[in-house]
Amino acid sequence: MNGPSPADSALVQAVLPLAGGDTDLRIGVLASGRGSNLRVLLDRCADGSLPARVVAVACNHSDAPALAIAAEYGIPYRAVPRAGHPTRLDQQHTLADFLDGADAQLIVCAGFDRVLEPPICDRWSGRLINLHPSLLPAFAGGLHAIADALAYGVRVTGVTVHFVTPAVDAGPIILQEAVPVAPDDTLDSLRARIQAVEHRLLTEAVALYAANRLLIEGARVIIQP
Repeated sequence: MNGPSPADSALVQAVLPLAGGDTDLRIGVLASGRGSNLRVLLDRCADGSLPARVVAVACNHSDAPALAIAAEYGIPYRAVPRAGHPTRLDQQHTLADFLDGADAQLIVCAGFDRVLEPPICDRWSGRLINLHPSLLPAFAGGLHAIADALAYGVRVTGVTVHFVTPAVDAGPIILQEAVPVAPDDTLDSLRARIQAVEHRLLTEAVALYAANRLLIEGARVIIQP
């Protein structure tokens, strides 16, 4: 079996020192919408079941409900809409500057609805994770994976938590769980079951990161004892 390439090795180096078994992992969140996964993170941090705390929330839409959730919990937040930035990359650097300014160690894409530009992925290499509502690589690269699964007639879909790389929805997978598709499922019923799994898997993935148990080897994530 071949070892990781130099680029992969750098990714491994980025994961371990920042997690470091820290019982107070600092999380920055990128959000775009309702913020249900953000609320779960905040609740698990507050009740002590997750050894971490959310230190900042950045959003690319000024009217996203996720911002109200951040305010409710007293978390610093900033909206950075596309207007006023010459390029999407400039906008994303502004979002990234805000989260880095809060000394966030792990960046979580919690319903972020834009593909991150390669320089942003590289900037946070090994400390940027995303939730995707399918069993990647199935239904990758879009914002409608649940509807696409229904339209395609699959019997099983699911949830994937993965590290983000410049290759869209193709970064090393941390956790996956299957969700059966019932014959009478609607978009709403399937979405509800998938979101329940998302909430649990995201918490588990962040806890593994905080405990320094994730090791990237090539395209795989090894969960260490």
